[in-house]
Amino acid sequence: MSTSLLYHAFGIREYKYVRTEYNEGHTIFTIKKDRFSLRCPCCHGKNLIKHGSSLRWFHALPVGGRATYIKAYIPKVECKDCHTNRQIKIGFADSRLTFTRALGRYVLGLSRFMTIKDISTHLQLSWDIVKTIQKRYLKKRYTKLNLKELEQIAIDEINIGKGRYLTVLLNLKTGAVIFVGDGKGSDALVPFWEKIKRKRSVKIKAVAVDMSPAYTKAVRENLPKATIVYDHFHVIKLFNEKLSNFRRLLFNTTAHSLGKTALKGSRWLLLTARESLALRPDKMTKLESALSLNKPLSTSYYMKEDLRQLWGWDDKATASWHMDSWISMAKESGISMLIKFAKTLAKHKEGILAFYDYRISTGPLEGTNNKIKTMKRQAYGFRDYEFFKLKIMALHETKYALVG
Repeated sequence: MSTSLLYHAFGIREYKYVRTEYNEGHTIFTIKKDRFSLRCPCCHGKNLIKHGSSLRWFHALPVGGRATYIKAYIPKVECKDCHTNRQIKIGFADSRLTFTRALGRYVLGLSRFMTIKDISTHLQLSWDIVKTIQKRYLKKRYTKLNLKELEQIAIDEINIGKGRYLTVLLNLKTGAVIFVGDGKGSDALVPFWEKIKRKRSVKIKAVAVDMSPAYTKAVRENLPKATIVYDHFHVIKLFNEKLSNFRRLLFNTTAHSLGKTALKGSRWLLLTARESLALRPDKMTKLESALSLNKPLSTSYYMKEDLRQLWGWDDKATASWHMDSWISMAKESGISMLIKFAKTLAKHKEGILAFYDYRISTGPLEGTNNKIKTMKRQAYGFRDYEFFKLKIMALHETKYALVG
């Protein structure tokens, strides 16, 4: 093995090859520092006194499918110029770690397509080494983010199990997670607001959120010039919850057996978009039967379908007219559920119609939340909470190949 191969294959320079050993399926290369390349680790001077060497082992890039180790003798020197007495810099690896930089780069490349367990098995490395390589890179890559071009963001929370929540902020233009806060509500966003205040160049123009009072208040206090856009998905979701509860109330208060039979099993039919039901005539027939026997339910259902059209107009003025018309019809319906929801819409009218100023939503963030849950299931949970949050930050760059 030549010295040039050490450099080109393993990224090791200024060392000399000594010997190769083969032990229990492992390949071990022994190297030593070239004495003419010795430098003081502080002043880089050559006026040195050598005080022996210490033996170090490093995991290296595999050769021929075999686990490979670098066994290196690292000299300790005393500098006559700056009077430093310490070990020289290794060069091809971090002095505190047990793997070469070349192996670290290779592991990071595989991390975009493979899980930690897969990489560990493939390279015959311990799980902890692979995780250490990833965590070091992620901390360096995502601890300080460039937020200068941040203009449109989405905020939402995700339940990660056992009553624990994370609050996630997404850059809607790039699809990258820019912040992960502990817990939910406004308190989880405090570190992000502090980071924004330190960087005055950040000019966030629009924020997509649900109709949570906590998020609304936090955004207004910390981003007074930003436009709040209430996500249309959450508006419809909230109405569907009200409609579902209303159906349950009607079922419990209906004395007629025919009416109960029609209402039974109709929840999914009521909440499904009408254009989707049109593809299934049998389901559409069952829905029409339930609606024909209960006028309040029928009114509420068609009001839901009409509300869904609010975000389909070409301009804000027409959408505003549609919304005012919907609120008026809801108040005149005499149905308490619709009247209460009309008040909710009127209260959040500005934020709902802001969709026509910035056509954004938390939809991309919902997709990211699903990826987070998938990543968590693949890993069977994360013991290192900080590492979990860093993995979320890098989620937009990760591509796992699906097998099957």
